[in-house]
Amino acid sequence: MKKTLLSLLIFAATISARAQEQKGYQSPPASIQELLNAPNTPVVRFNKSGTKLLLLRVPDYPSIEDVSQPILGLAGLRINPLNNSSAVSTTYTSMAIQEVNSTNEKLVEGLPKSAKIGNITWSPNEQYLAFTNATKEGVELWLVDIEKLQAKRISERYVNDAYGRTLQWAPEGNQLLVQLLVDARGTQPRESLVPSGPIIQENIGLAAPSRTYQNLLKNPYDETLMDYFLTSQPALVSLNGEVEKILAPGIYRDLAYAPNGKYILAQKVIRPYSYLVPIYSFPFENIIYTAWGKEVKKLATSPLAENLPTGFDAVISGAREFGWRTDAPATLYWVEAQDGGDPNKEQAIRDVVFTLKAPFNREAVKLTSTTLRYQGIEWGNKQYAVLKEEWRKDRKEKMTLIHPETGKIVKVIADRSSEDSYTDPGQFVHADGPYDRPVLLFEKEAEPMAFSIGVGSSPEGDRPFLMKWGLLSDRKDTLFKSKAPYYEEPLFFNNKGVVYVSRESVEQAPNIYRIDLKNGNGMSLTTFPDPYPSLKGVSKQQLSYPRKDGIKLTATLYLPKGYTKEQGPLPVLIWAYPKEFKSLKAAGQVKGSPYRFTRLAFRSPVYWVTRGYAILDQTDMPIVGEGKEEPNDTFIQQIQDNAQAVIDHVVDMGIADRNRIAVGGHSYGAFMTANLLAHTNLFAAGIARSGAYNRTLTPFGFQYESRTYWEAPEVYYQMSPFSYANKIKTPLLMTHGLDDENSGTFPIQSERLYNAIKGHGGTVRLVLLPKEFHGYRAKESIMHTFWEMDCWLEKYVKNRKVTDKQTE
Repeated sequence: MKKTLLSLLIFAATISARAQEQKGYQSPPASIQELLNAPNTPVVRFNKSGTKLLLLRVPDYPSIEDVSQPILGLAGLRINPLNNSSAVSTTYTSMAIQEVNSTNEKLVEGLPKSAKIGNITWSPNEQYLAFTNATKEGVELWLVDIEKLQAKRISERYVNDAYGRTLQWAPEGNQLLVQLLVDARGTQPRESLVPSGPIIQENIGLAAPSRTYQNLLKNPYDETLMDYFLTSQPALVSLNGEVEKILAPGIYRDLAYAPNGKYILAQKVIRPYSYLVPIYSFPFENIIYTAWGKEVKKLATSPLAENLPTGFDAVISGAREFGWRTDAPATLYWVEAQDGGDPNKEQAIRDVVFTLKAPFNREAVKLTSTTLRYQGIEWGNKQYAVLKEEWRKDRKEKMTLIHPETGKIVKVIADRSSEDSYTDPGQFVHADGPYDRPVLLFEKEAEPMAFSIGVGSSPEGDRPFLMKWGLLSDRKDTLFKSKAPYYEEPLFFNNKGVVYVSRESVEQAPNIYRIDLKNGNGMSLTTFPDPYPSLKGVSKQQLSYPRKDGIKLTATLYLPKGYTKEQGPLPVLIWAYPKEFKSLKAAGQVKGSPYRFTRLAFRSPVYWVTRGYAILDQTDMPIVGEGKEEPNDTFIQQIQDNAQAVIDHVVDMGIADRNRIAVGGHSYGAFMTANLLAHTNLFAAGIARSGAYNRTLTPFGFQYESRTYWEAPEVYYQMSPFSYANKIKTPLLMTHGLDDENSGTFPIQSERLYNAIKGHGGTVRLVLLPKEFHGYRAKESIMHTFWEMDCWLEKYVKNRKVTDKQTE
């Protein structure tokens, strides 16, 4: 009897201890809270003509109450059913306008209280801004008069902001084409408590691999909800709020005006819906209408993309990528695969591009073809356009100068590896063409002289540039290049003698500058303050060190304010994210810049420099597989070699205590972390946030792994830290959002690894965050995550008690 009573008391005490642990949301130390509460720097956008800046105020982290609004997961989307909006849209709280020849910003008046501004778009004549404002009841349509700096709501009708293109300006600029909620749609359908029948899926002899998507349709009731929330009424709304319906209600992927404004290309989602893939893979009709809504021609119906072959270069077998030529009044173009969309077939020609001119009553004309997978066309003028193609499997990338009418190949202007950062020519600069649509910005010379803006990766680090590029001669003239000790990123250029850049340094927060290209003189247009004054004095440097096979690796090192080596080695937090490469040369290229200002987000580990840790951020974790080898064939060995290299380097520098080093990461970085703890004894602790740990739960590929589980079962097994959970004895902290929407990172991944480690006596803690996605949003959730991380690091790293066995 006494033994039974004692057992009951022990059991009750255990239950009580566990219950007491649930203390609600906690807050990290003051130094971390101060950084988390720092004000956000405004987002800056230029108008098309480059005469004005639009400054948008970014809100603070929302509260847990704000992010606890109901969310419906439908067809891969997340929808707020209360106001019929996307649950992941970016919003702003206020806006201001500033002339580029002035430093005086002027606030827009009349904005709604507690504004949640989104879908911001300039009118063609740049006299107005249209935007939406999300309230708890619905999404409103608003307008800003730029001259008066006055905002007003222009319609009492609510907008459907759940899917597709919510609003756009009609080409003449006096109306908006808007997706409105359908009239008299009634209340949200209720699910019957009595099932209507079994849920049946069938496949007859077709290989239909699909990745592990989340928030998919599950049953006929979900289909009903999808129709209810995604169906919209396209309508023209005038500047004084008059509404004119122009198309039948439907679920529209896109509505796009022809450049001359006379036609609309509508892409309308149709049945059958799928329970296996998201909405962007659902079938849809491509229909041409007049601008006032009369049907002109039904083009091809794009099929359900549920049965795509395996491989990253797989596409649907029918017509795809419909769009308007931006350099012509009304010419459609689209692409059709010649290999059935199957990258595993040997085929000399992969894709063919077709065009069709208004009035669309003739046969389509073949424009050009590709030997790799089509990626897009940059339209220029009557003589030149740039065709882009790539092959993801072996990282090939190609750009070809063609004639936009005949498709004749003028010249291949780039044929390179997409991994080779040092040869990246950047992105082309655009300007408004004859129909007020973006086309390639050309210099007015006989030769087509285009302009591009790039990151400027080099052995010295990233040095962003603006370049004039002779597409025929391949002459490249650098008009602007970032110079030490600054990181200067070109933002806007229209070939009028100046370039507008964002300038920052290690000590200087990013601000907008106007640079005169003739004399190099610069003028500051904004004076955004340093949001992190408490980081003043923190040391930052870019490290370069070799892996044992000779690959040069990099990492960014942060050291606490006032630290000197004489104070002794520090506890270290290494934060990383693996990346796959097909060549050793590309893997060893220098990444990042030593001159960037430190910007903090919830994924950053830099907060802990204020707690006395040396921080290694953006630590290189290349996974290389050259030739016929795939990177993941030796994933485990390579992450071990990467980790060993960085640890040896910082220990040899005299700043790191080898016995007090933690490793952490988010998503694929969490996966890496769990693997490092399973296969090495290099670390004192690990932090894994929102990861996937059992690759058999992602059997049709993950990251850059295109092989299925059945094609490479050993790779899937060996790469899964779940397979080696019995070997994870190093303390591991795991966090995960309960509403994680990311492909493959279901919360069950963390739950199962936790149970496996616990079942084998490992030291592990699992923190599941209610209402959180793959990236955490609520301030309470982020504060609590940081509290957990800080407690874990203090206990198992900084104040670790090392035994003789652990030092062996």
